[in-house]
Amino acid sequence: MSKTISTISLPVEGMTCASCVKRVEKTLSKIEGVNEVSVNLATEKATFSYDSSKTNLASLSEVIDDAGYKLVLPATKKNADMDTPSGDVQDISQKESYKKLKSEFIFSLTLTIPIMIVSMIYMTPWFMSASPLTMEQINKLLFLAATFIIFISGKRFFSIAYKNLFHFAVDMNTLVAVGTGTAYVYSAIAVLFPEFLNITNAHEHIYFDTSATIITLILMGRLLEAKAKSKTSDSIKKLIGLQPKTAIVLNGGEELETPVSKLTVGDIILVRPGEKIPVDGIITKGATSIDESMITGESLPVEKALNDKVTGGTINKNGSIEFRAAAIGKDTVIAQIIKLVEDAQGSKAPIQTLADKTASVFVPVVISIAIITFIAWLFFAGDPFASAMIKFIAVLIIACPCALGLATPTAIMVGTGKGASMGILIKNAGSLELANKIQTLVLDKTGTVTTGKPSVTDINALPGFSKEETLRIAASLEKKSEHPLASAIMECALTKGIKLYDTESFNSQTGFGITGEIDKKVSAAGNQAFMQSLSINTGAFSDIANRFADEGKTPVFVAQNNEPIGIIAIADSIRPGAKAAIADLKAMGIKIVMITGDNERTAKAIAKEAGIDTIIAGALPNEKAERIKKFQQKGNITAMAGDGINDAPALAQADVGIAMGTGTDIAIETADITLVKGELNDIVKTIKLSKRTINTIKQNLFWAFIYNIIGIPIAALGILNPMFAAAAMALSSVSVVSNSLRLRNFKGD
Repeated sequence: MSKTISTISLPVEGMTCASCVKRVEKTLSKIEGVNEVSVNLATEKATFSYDSSKTNLASLSEVIDDAGYKLVLPATKKNADMDTPSGDVQDISQKESYKKLKSEFIFSLTLTIPIMIVSMIYMTPWFMSASPLTMEQINKLLFLAATFIIFISGKRFFSIAYKNLFHFAVDMNTLVAVGTGTAYVYSAIAVLFPEFLNITNAHEHIYFDTSATIITLILMGRLLEAKAKSKTSDSIKKLIGLQPKTAIVLNGGEELETPVSKLTVGDIILVRPGEKIPVDGIITKGATSIDESMITGESLPVEKALNDKVTGGTINKNGSIEFRAAAIGKDTVIAQIIKLVEDAQGSKAPIQTLADKTASVFVPVVISIAIITFIAWLFFAGDPFASAMIKFIAVLIIACPCALGLATPTAIMVGTGKGASMGILIKNAGSLELANKIQTLVLDKTGTVTTGKPSVTDINALPGFSKEETLRIAASLEKKSEHPLASAIMECALTKGIKLYDTESFNSQTGFGITGEIDKKVSAAGNQAFMQSLSINTGAFSDIANRFADEGKTPVFVAQNNEPIGIIAIADSIRPGAKAAIADLKAMGIKIVMITGDNERTAKAIAKEAGIDTIIAGALPNEKAERIKKFQQKGNITAMAGDGINDAPALAQADVGIAMGTGTDIAIETADITLVKGELNDIVKTIKLSKRTINTIKQNLFWAFIYNIIGIPIAALGILNPMFAAAAMALSSVSVVSNSLRLRNFKGD
């Protein structure tokens, strides 16, 4: 059975405020086969799932167009795939929309300036005496210029308002269209049919300057807003820009320049110093250092050699390398990061619910207030019709809910983008909002609190033997073993430059130890049980072995000819900076709990070193999830940080799942947040970023609401000129976006 359910994210043109967002969401949600609709004003995208057996994108586009907006369809099926970053499609759409908006603004401004000048001075005696035109002719020229503005630059407002009329819907475009349209129509009647209004001096009833200026100022605000909004997606553009367009593929000794889109898994690719790594792969020849700062946020280059992984988009610094392509296209790390950030920026935070609910009733309420204002001034205050009309228009214009719609999504966009540039990948807006409310943080031990890589910490030898000889014998035996403890001993010997013995009669007992003949002497290395099985007395090391165990270290005994010669301690050391990070988290009032499947003795030793007070030892994978659930049942917002397959159930159960980027794929896929560098200090940064983002959203919402709460009464009282209302409304949106852009300065301190 073929797959019929698809999830897609497409640009939507024509949205201007929170009411537009609700309109598009409702329109899509009513279509059979369409589900999980989410529309974002800041990204100007609609994300939804649809059943291709019940509907198609062309049909959806027609419905959206009928509602007054435009759904930008992908050019090809490939572009429609959500696994393919849609940055290019979105960028083209935004550039075309910006270009059209700019031309409409310039056209409107070009005509508005003379309309304003003439409207202010054409009744002065010196102007009328110097003018070759009569007052009636001047009025008709003003009418002609305003008509061009209304039907060319203002067309976008009126066309959507007209379509809304047939669906009994209203939005910001309705407010602008009714406001400017009222001023224009009244003025046009005054100029063309003055007898209809029973007036003698038409110039006293002309408000072409009002309608023209309002449209020009709103277009100016839209232009400034679009420019500012483009900066909110800088992080995505930078990530997309990391991907090189071509690669040098080695084929039979020949170097072929090949488009990255044509690469296949297994291709051998040459990268010279200073060039970008085109795709993910494994080094097959050469050594170098690579700048991975745009992926991990780490400023220092990382040394790479044979069999090391390289990531597409990173920069090769100082050595030529050849590598085998392991992941291409949508499977590369950079493509997955781009998709994660796009998804997060397109999602909605729970805090946005308030704005959405307000937007659904806001415009009808404003129109009602404007009508009441008009009636009150005309019939109760005794104002002339024209004066009451101006107050009616001022209320409509000042109340446009643009800032309200941008308050949350712009901050989410900048916040998630900033996180990505720091190596903090946040999958959705809800996780970003919830992170600052964490009360309990549960940390997996191995690979999260610790490095997950055992290393030699102590070497002790009996009199007559040196530490170097003890290590040399142990490493000579362990060189043929694949056990993690053997790897730790081998790495220590290699680091110290110790030359190993040749070993004969090699014999290994998995989980216990290993024996072999070195220089015709029977040698052994292993745990205490293994030594006992060989009848080797380790009593000389009892105190030391017990101390190692108390410190969470694993003792490896070394013997020759059935006599002990030394003991080596191996431990999984805590991550650099873990202790300081845990101290910072505790200072935030967060309860830290370490959970592990390891024994309690080892767990206590690691917890003591890291500064963790509460431990849960001997926990199986399903028990980890149950422990998380118990914390949640107590009312605690609980986060879980882990890196292994066994952590996946707990990561899924937690309110916020945090995966260490150095861990397994299943842990990363299950978690809500991924820390690329896998450092605990990035949890501190994540919480601080969450707090800063939510504070920014609250500031935005506060000013958006206050603006309308103060502005509407002032306009209704007749204190506010409609032209000033238009300027204030336009600048309110720009101020909200600009406030969100301050998040780009977040350092994590």
